[in-house]
Amino acid sequence: MNKNFTQTLHDFALDLPKKVAIVLVQTGKEDIALNYETLYQNASRYAAFFSTLGIRKGDIILLLLNHSIDLIYIYWGAVLVGAIPSIQPFLTEKLQPEVYKTELGALINFTKPKMIFTYDQFYDEILTNLPQVKVPIVTSSFISKSLSDDYQTLYAGIDQEPEDIALIQHSSGTTGIKKGVALSHLAIFNQINAYSKAIQLHNSDVIVSWLPLYHDMGLIACFLLPILSGNSLILMSPFDWVKSPVKLLRLVTHYQGTLTWLPNFAFNFLSKKIRDHELEQIDLQTWRAVINCSEPIYFESMQLFQNRFQKYGLRKTALSSCYAMAENVFCVSQSTPFAPPVVDWIDPVQMSKNEIAIPKPRSEAGVPSVSSGKIIKNVQVRIVDENFTSLGNRRIGEVTIRSDCLFTEYLNNPGATLDAFKDDWYLTGDYGYLVDDELFITGRKKDLIIVGGRNIYPQDIENLIIGIKGVYPGRVVAFGIPDEITGTEDVVVIAETETKNPIFRERIADAIRKKVTKEASVALRRVYVVDHGWLIKTSSGKLSRAANRNKLLKIIEK
Repeated sequence: MNKNFTQTLHDFALDLPKKVAIVLVQTGKEDIALNYETLYQNASRYAAFFSTLGIRKGDIILLLLNHSIDLIYIYWGAVLVGAIPSIQPFLTEKLQPEVYKTELGALINFTKPKMIFTYDQFYDEILTNLPQVKVPIVTSSFISKSLSDDYQTLYAGIDQEPEDIALIQHSSGTTGIKKGVALSHLAIFNQINAYSKAIQLHNSDVIVSWLPLYHDMGLIACFLLPILSGNSLILMSPFDWVKSPVKLLRLVTHYQGTLTWLPNFAFNFLSKKIRDHELEQIDLQTWRAVINCSEPIYFESMQLFQNRFQKYGLRKTALSSCYAMAENVFCVSQSTPFAPPVVDWIDPVQMSKNEIAIPKPRSEAGVPSVSSGKIIKNVQVRIVDENFTSLGNRRIGEVTIRSDCLFTEYLNNPGATLDAFKDDWYLTGDYGYLVDDELFITGRKKDLIIVGGRNIYPQDIENLIIGIKGVYPGRVVAFGIPDEITGTEDVVVIAETETKNPIFRERIADAIRKKVTKEASVALRRVYVVDHGWLIKTSSGKLSRAANRNKLLKIIEK
């Protein structure tokens, strides 16, 4: 078994020097193909430079960089010297600048990094406005002037122990960046080894991704897993993908991609935003797994995606599902390769009132629950009630896990680390149920809405709204607001649209009310149709129910 990142990269550079590790795709530029030899040599140049800066084994460094050749070399250069790199979200138009600055300042203060690496413009516009930040900042222009061609072949990272911390992932909460998830080399390799078997990873597999590298899906599944397994990675920027989603399909076609991970909204976005004329010459036959990694997974999104792209070679068996989290490095469960995820049709009334998933045929108004797959081999899962009592098949409760790839700690936060466990089981905060070894996720514990004693999962409401004409794909949130008169909660929906016409907006709101009332038996008294861009996202790119709830309440209170 591999000992650490540095040893693994070093061995690949020696044993597979000409094997392509990464192809970096950037709009308006030639694709850059890096083989393992080139990757290691250039990372070594950066490692030599980092050594002159006094960066040593165990030092934490923050990377505020876009997808670029700089990010790749800086990351692996940090790995070679034994430092602990942590990639951070870059400010985009989807994030509120003041909120972002506040969260970034708080993150820097509690992470206590040795250094920060970023661009000159970012330093001038953002970091200089954070007076509380006392950490040395190194900019890209300074690095380019300081690099030399002199480097060693081995660095301190080669001597790291399996239990040493390899990286920090920052899991985002509903109010922004909160916890630094510290992961050891051992935990990461345990995950990679188990997950590779679950997806039947082959050395000929080609991973194609646009996912940001500050989130576990992008960092682990679509960056570290391929590079540390000897597979080729085709990597494009999330900014380029959002502007032209068809580019992902073109890369799959051109590079004969086999594996891609996507959040649920991306299935809708790709299905609805790509025009037919853009799909000429697209061939998706090599795609053996398109893995939906969301909590929960929407049946309608998967169907929409399959129906849209099947005539371009997408096989139904390529649709796949996964349940993952940073605290377990990545995967907890994965659907069976070469088979679509299991769909469980259940009684929605029994689910909301009695917290049990009773089968009910689709023809009798059963609702679909998509499995997140089977528990991978090195992970155990228990579904428990509020008393931590294990629940049987089909009983809904909190998902708890135990594995050999759990995180070491929440960085500099022993209280949160202690609270995250009970009897060495990690408390995920997600609700779900088991049917034998198949795991179904029903929603987040903290997002649950209770209406007259009935449990309403906001994602179920959001899922109903996704396909309504005029609603911007993936830009819907539902949450509860207490009603002091009734003593319960009102369900509130906020949906974005691109239309400015008030008449059309009212029609969208009416359509939302009718569909939710008919299919979920929930009376919506408050539906807000807002401009595209109104909704707040977390640093990991997810829509934040809590932040949008607070934003709406502030507007209402004025």
